[in-house]
Amino acid sequence: MEKYKEELIDLMLYKGAFFIDDTNLFELGSNRKSPYFIKTDKFGDGDSISKLGYFYASRIDDRFKENKYDIIFGPAYKGIPLSVATAISLRSFGINKRYAFDRKERKDYGDANKKDVQKSWIVGDKIEDGAKVLILDDVMTTGRTKYNTINLLNSVADNLKYVGLIVLVDRQEIGTDGKSARKSFEDETGIPVESIVTISEIKDYLSSKGKIPGGELKRIDDYLRKYGRGV
Repeated sequence: MEKYKEELIDLMLYKGAFFIDDTNLFELGSNRKSPYFIKTDKFGDGDSISKLGYFYASRIDDRFKENKYDIIFGPAYKGIPLSVATAISLRSFGINKRYAFDRKERKDYGDANKKDVQKSWIVGDKIEDGAKVLILDDVMTTGRTKYNTINLLNSVADNLKYVGLIVLVDRQEIGTDGKSARKSFEDETGIPVESIVTISEIKDYLSSKGKIPGGELKRIDDYLRKYGRGV
């Protein structure tokens, strides 16, 4: 495993961003109940969010040429600090990119009005018609919330080109159709999905280092047998 992935997993464990409960299950946005949960809001200090931005920026620099995307978009709420931290970190690569994120509730006062849908929903730099958008998010589970993000963006600008979606962790789950959520999302949208780490990599690394008890490992394995895509 690449060194940066080990560093990320150790940081997630240290900050409590990868959380396992011995007895309780976590209800996800997909309504599934999982024995583990990814909480990027645990990166709540300057050092850890700076490192997180660097991991995203490194993945972007590895996978996307600078001229392939115009703007970084982070869906509210967790994507907001990710987009900002990543845009800042990209400066260390000599790359200066615009960023934006959405509101959870429509703004209907000040400079926003019913005729300007973008100002009602988007914070940050303007998303121009025809812009090449790179979306950042925390996890990939079923992909449902990602479709909502695309629908929103398509409502504020025309002819957008989505060059990629980068998530911190791919939970490697199947969608409601029983197929790989990641593959289904890529097939339906044409948007390639990149993850910094997968749940399999997290599980294998923690197991090899003796950092996860056998009982907790079994609970994750049982969950993946039910909802995982053959992992």
